[in-house]
Amino acid sequence: MTSLPDAPQTTPSSVPIILDGWQGDDAERAGGDGRTRTGSAGSDHWGPSDRLFAGLNPQQREAAEYRGQALLIVAGAGSGKTSVLTRRIAGLIESREAWPSEILAITFTNKAANEMRERVEHLLGGKAQGMWISTFHSACVRILRREAETIGKTQSFTIYDSGDSRALLKRIIKELDADTLGFTVGAAANRISKLKNELTDLETHARSANLSDPQEVMFLEIFRQYTRELRRANAFDFDDLIAETVFLFRAFPRVAALYQSRFRHILVDEYQDTNHAQYSLIRELTMPVAPEIVDDLEEHGRNVRPLRDAAGLIPAASLTVVGDSDQSIYAFRGADIRNIVEFERDFPGAKVILLEQNYRSTQNILSAANSVIANNFDRKDKKLWTAVGDGEKIVGYTGYSGHDEAQFVADEIEKLHSAGMDYKDIAVFYRTNAQTRALEEIFIRSALPYKVMGGTKFYERAEIKDSMAYLITVANPDDILALRRILNTPKRGIGPATETQLASYAEDNGLTFRAAMRDAASLGLGPKVTNAILQLSNLLDEAASKIDPSNPTGVSTVADVLTFLLDGSGYLEVLRNSRDPQDEARAENVDELVAVTREFARNNPDGTLVDFLTEVSLVAAADEIDDSSGSVSLMTLHTAKGLEYDAVFLTGIEEDLLPHRMSANEPGGPAEERRLFYVGITRAKKRLFLSLAMTRAQFGETAVAMPSRYLQEIPADLIDWRQSPGSANGRGGTQSRALNARRPGIGGGTGSGSGGGWNDSLAASTFRQERPKAEWPNRVTGKVRDNGDLELEPGDRIRHTDFGDGRVTAVTGQGAKRVAHVQFEKVGAKKLLIKIAPIDKL
Repeated sequence: MTSLPDAPQTTPSSVPIILDGWQGDDAERAGGDGRTRTGSAGSDHWGPSDRLFAGLNPQQREAAEYRGQALLIVAGAGSGKTSVLTRRIAGLIESREAWPSEILAITFTNKAANEMRERVEHLLGGKAQGMWISTFHSACVRILRREAETIGKTQSFTIYDSGDSRALLKRIIKELDADTLGFTVGAAANRISKLKNELTDLETHARSANLSDPQEVMFLEIFRQYTRELRRANAFDFDDLIAETVFLFRAFPRVAALYQSRFRHILVDEYQDTNHAQYSLIRELTMPVAPEIVDDLEEHGRNVRPLRDAAGLIPAASLTVVGDSDQSIYAFRGADIRNIVEFERDFPGAKVILLEQNYRSTQNILSAANSVIANNFDRKDKKLWTAVGDGEKIVGYTGYSGHDEAQFVADEIEKLHSAGMDYKDIAVFYRTNAQTRALEEIFIRSALPYKVMGGTKFYERAEIKDSMAYLITVANPDDILALRRILNTPKRGIGPATETQLASYAEDNGLTFRAAMRDAASLGLGPKVTNAILQLSNLLDEAASKIDPSNPTGVSTVADVLTFLLDGSGYLEVLRNSRDPQDEARAENVDELVAVTREFARNNPDGTLVDFLTEVSLVAAADEIDDSSGSVSLMTLHTAKGLEYDAVFLTGIEEDLLPHRMSANEPGGPAEERRLFYVGITRAKKRLFLSLAMTRAQFGETAVAMPSRYLQEIPADLIDWRQSPGSANGRGGTQSRALNARRPGIGGGTGSGSGGGWNDSLAASTFRQERPKAEWPNRVTGKVRDNGDLELEPGDRIRHTDFGDGRVTAVTGQGAKRVAHVQFEKVGAKKLLIKIAPIDKL
């Protein structure tokens, strides 16, 4: 029989997010006043003081006070769910309906667990000691360490993070030569993770595998060796922590009973984000304990008699889950929206309470969110409302291009900042990381302080550095760092030993590394490696000939050279064919770089490859601007979940971006994208801006961008539409192009995420009429210039490539961070980072 070691009573747990106190269960049940507690709903208890529930609205208070077997709190965005959860926990303890050690509260992040723990401690003080407040993984680690011997491990088992797992898989794939069948570390890791989150172990998967498929056979071998190596190392990976705990409970009912009898109140936050393994863990913990197992527990010294009902079993623990199906946006991570949608079916008799009063946003913002999400089916209907008033109208903007849109965002941020809003209270959201490029370029040029949250700046991303390294080696064959970066990227069998041989051969013979590559046949390497080096060398030589001024066919554009290198090396093809979902985003970023080169050619008809590399290096190396009010936050919509800002800019509200083109063929894809839009809208507290562009670079080409179907779903009277000067309006300039979808025959209600209700032929003819004419310039470009020596003073007149003539009103900052404040004749006030602004002093 597995027993649980006592925890020392004198000190709280050393793990900051878990308050543990196993030792007190039996003593506590007797009650400090001599009364025996039953622990069941409706037992004799003292009501919590009103101070615990002060300030709660009626629905929140009902959720905090309800006592029953199962409770679903449908908590709309900004409706105070954390407050309800913490008051509910505090109420249970204060009224002595539960001892702290009988409470298990599960969150998804350590930050959320810390916040919940601090709030409960603030409400109750020392009485809170003994609770488990933790993430799924933290709770499972504690259970597995206690029960390690039961499952053939030692308590000192190691936990492999994603980096460790990938390193192990990399070695296995290399030893099996699995890369010859197209296996990558990322794809194998994702597939194994998905199987484990579905509670499918190696043996189960092997029984259903297609053994006539060589790829499937190879994957099974990778999975088998990976599982064996983890076992040999006395280690678990992150996905094992939950899956193995579920397996433990199912295989050893007496062990499960220890935790089922201990945790009488289980609370789960963000329930809409649970995957199958997490759902199964909760189901196991809320199972009733059979009479024969209860008898066994009592025989082994567990005082569980007060918990037994008339039938002799221990009833299932009380379960409270909090979530919002409208904010379920992590299907790609395995989150199953059915867990919350079907809660009442899983737990018959469950109580459902809606929290609809919002304490974050204005009513205009909430009305837009309500109107959008109402188009999704299979959801609990709710209408968010607020008592703070309508607030400002939402601002909509249609620009010519991504840079035009980015300039609008930068200008509006400056207006908000000038009106007293700190930069740190402003955020810009986008659907894909590739969209940051135009935003970053304009923000840098406009001397706007910003930070990319949960991501890497565009020119610092590995795939962009790889692609740029190909161009650098063509422009500067002596750059050994760039050469070494691309030598085996993508993988072509040239390992570190070969690289060292090439370097030694070059040094011994007084050659450059590049020349040594051309002479690879003299190194005595194997034919496969020699051929790979020569193929790369020939590719670079041919690319170099394309930019040679003496080339009889003329000098190729930077875009053509980059495309030639990407095609010839197979770099982009490898990304696109990868099974790693992250490689899809990387391919989009490389496509965006191709679009950058095309844009460079339009802005600089005579620009060379060296000019392009110089321009990029200026943008990439621009110093970050410091500001006492912090930085504007740039992030994807997925990263934005759970955050809030005074002002939010939602950019790129276009078809193929939002909803993303990849969602079109996925079941429930457009509906999930609509939830993503809803999450973005509901992050805004006071001001919301929606923007789109008429043209957008996609797959390296600039194409006409279609307004998102979701824009039709927002009532017209909630948005104040603006657009670029000129003919950016639709149909003769009578209204914003983004609203064309409202015209009869082109739009209407969208149904349940099906297709947006567009009339294809009419929509196509409309956008053919609107295709940008030659006289429509991109009003804002991404041009930069090296102005390192330019001195400006108040009163100086300047001419800007995009904004025309203006007068300098002030110069702030020092050195490379000098900023010119300029009043332009046509476009008003702007801030410019002097170092790179495309300006001339008049």
